[in-house]
Amino acid sequence: MKPYLMAEPALRRLELTITRRLDGLLQGEHLGLLPGPGSEPAETRPYQAGDDVRRMDWNVTARTNEPHVRDLVADRELEIWALLDATASMDFGTAAMEKRELALSALAAVGFLTQRTGNRIGTHLLHGGGVRTLPARTGRPHLMALLQAAFGLPRTPPGVAEPLLGVAAEQLGRVVSRRGLVVVVSDFLDEPETWEPPLRRLTARHQVLGVEVVDPRELTLPDVGILTLIDPESGRRREVATGSARLRRRYAEAAAGQRDAIAQALRRAGVTHLRLRTDRDWVRDLVQHVMRQRRLAQLAAAPVYPAATPGGAPGSGPSGGAAPGSAAGGPSGGAAPGYRGGGPSGGAAPGSREGGAAPDGGVGGGGGGDAA
Repeated sequence: MKPYLMAEPALRRLELTITRRLDGLLQGEHLGLLPGPGSEPAETRPYQAGDDVRRMDWNVTARTNEPHVRDLVADRELEIWALLDATASMDFGTAAMEKRELALSALAAVGFLTQRTGNRIGTHLLHGGGVRTLPARTGRPHLMALLQAAFGLPRTPPGVAEPLLGVAAEQLGRVVSRRGLVVVVSDFLDEPETWEPPLRRLTARHQVLGVEVVDPRELTLPDVGILTLIDPESGRRREVATGSARLRRRYAEAAAGQRDAIAQALRRAGVTHLRLRTDRDWVRDLVQHVMRQRRLAQLAAAPVYPAATPGGAPGSGPSGGAAPGSAAGGPSGGAAPGYRGGGPSGGAAPGSREGGAAPDGGVGGGGGGDAA
């Protein structure tokens, strides 16, 4: 890691950049990162037209003889855990930053926004020496210590066996006992079958966001003559003639297949997918992801009242039967409002992976990623 990234002033500058550009969007609530309402019950209040009937508080309704709903707190007092991949494949970059630097910046964004509202955050740091866990706590001193530990992780020499992402995810599932939000930041270059099952087990209890970090040279191969490719995890070398248009085309096709495999595996596991690239404005891409997820959340909460069936009388419900007191069978007419689905829970952007000849064993195909 570049020494300047480990300095406290650099972290403060990064904090200023993140909070200035994301202020008012996330505000510590995971409604900004993932679709769907909150998960912790809050205060009850009288039912209003358009409220989600799934949040009816039947005990209060029975006592008061008036319908009441219970609001939900989104992410407040919930633990947030970040699984950071700092293995050798992340020590690669040909653009504005290395993949590791982008991953650390994404971790810092989650941390700063969490710390501002007093939420607890912990980390699971995956690196060449194994897995290091820092427990979830609140407060700025804890956050800065956490980020310093992540930024100071040593690089792994080529050829050193490293733990797999799936192993780290499995361990994290045993560490995190309280329901919350899990953010996995990685290039996901291990075989999907090694990390998909443990991520699926995590999504059974937690909301999980997968931040896929990509470098442009993992997507396309430039025409630069003879190029030596080195796998940073195994140390293997291979010389290729990049002047071959056929080779470059096959590389891009393999990259597209690889990224598609990653996206499909994340979607099957129920993980929301955000792709960040080292050659793009990652903060802007994060903001765009936030806005999309909030629109999904709004659609999920929006009531959809049944329309009258063809030939039915005005005010008929879905079966054509008249809904008393309502022109469209709304709550006042006795018909429960319908609700939209909130979009795919995995939210995986199209594009992912399936083997290829990238410098670190990974390639990717653009298209459809959150950063694309």
